[in-house]
Amino acid sequence: MQLRLDQLPQHLRQGLRGLYTLHGDEPLLAQEAADAIRAAARAAGHTERSVYTVAGAHFDWSELLAGAQALSLFASKRIVEIRIPGGKPGKEGSEALQRYAQAVQGGLGEDVVTLVTLPRLDKATQASAWFSALDAAGVSLRIDPIERRVLPQWIAQRLSAQGQRVQAGEAGQRTLAFFADRVEGNLLAAHQEIQKLALLYPEGELSFEQVEAAVLNVARYDVFKLAEAVLAGQVGRVLRMLDGLEAEGEAAVLVHWTLAEDIRALKRVKDAVAAGRPLPMALRENRVWGVKEKLYERALPRLTDTTLAALLHAAQVCDGLVKGLPHPDWPAEPWQALRRLALMLAEPCAGITGPATPAGPRCLALKPLTQ
Repeated sequence: MQLRLDQLPQHLRQGLRGLYTLHGDEPLLAQEAADAIRAAARAAGHTERSVYTVAGAHFDWSELLAGAQALSLFASKRIVEIRIPGGKPGKEGSEALQRYAQAVQGGLGEDVVTLVTLPRLDKATQASAWFSALDAAGVSLRIDPIERRVLPQWIAQRLSAQGQRVQAGEAGQRTLAFFADRVEGNLLAAHQEIQKLALLYPEGELSFEQVEAAVLNVARYDVFKLAEAVLAGQVGRVLRMLDGLEAEGEAAVLVHWTLAEDIRALKRVKDAVAAGRPLPMALRENRVWGVKEKLYERALPRLTDTTLAALLHAAQVCDGLVKGLPHPDWPAEPWQALRRLALMLAEPCAGITGPATPAGPRCLALKPLTQ
């Protein structure tokens, strides 16, 4: 049975299941979900805890099943944790996990609560026999990251839980937006900054000045999230992310490859639609799925053939620049060139009209957008 993360508290209040499988790459949310399950298990009398970490190919899977079935002289109820950091149990592990799931369904779950923790899994792994067996025998929860668009709301909810809130109206939204910019991509640090506010200020309303003074800039940026921000036309965020990626030492070549891949895919999809292919089919054929599918649907009508041709040429020039080959019409510094290329795509996606030429990203001159 699959549950959303926000359904877990209500589920635990209704009673425990014998097996829980958590999978995802957001450490804070995964830790909180695991803590909630452990607390519910301890409250139900599961006082003994065993932890098995599957590392490498030499893990003894027979020990896992034997250990779970053995009863302690002092505690008949226990918590068994199976941690698989690599996400791949292997052939022997796959068979062992299926047998373990059968044992849970056969009555093991009455005395044992099992918690399996995994990293983010792809669709093929989620369809595997071992994962399907775990899901069928208990509850599985996918731990998704908090998307940037809902991060201000998440921060507001966390503040409310500790008795604090921002100002009402536009002033409060500005405070939450500032907070989100400071912690984007770093949820653990965001949690710490929220807790810091509880230590610094009493319950009640927080002003922008209080938040600004207390919250550190702990944002961490993902090059693939950068591509989503570019396609969404979020110009100010794009500039912040590029600054952050450069400061973090990200490879300029990887950033260029990510931008260039989207430019090439946009051109292929545009050509396919012009040739009569339905847009959904053209997107699938070019391996555009998930969040990017909607971003492409929004961006394509705003990108003319002339704009895409200029972007392809710019991507080619920028490819040389990040590899040390100068161009007379472009900045010699690779990150400045990447900013120009990113803005050449982000501006039309944002609905900013104007020529998409190497000298043309007009927002470079707009100081407020970089703040």
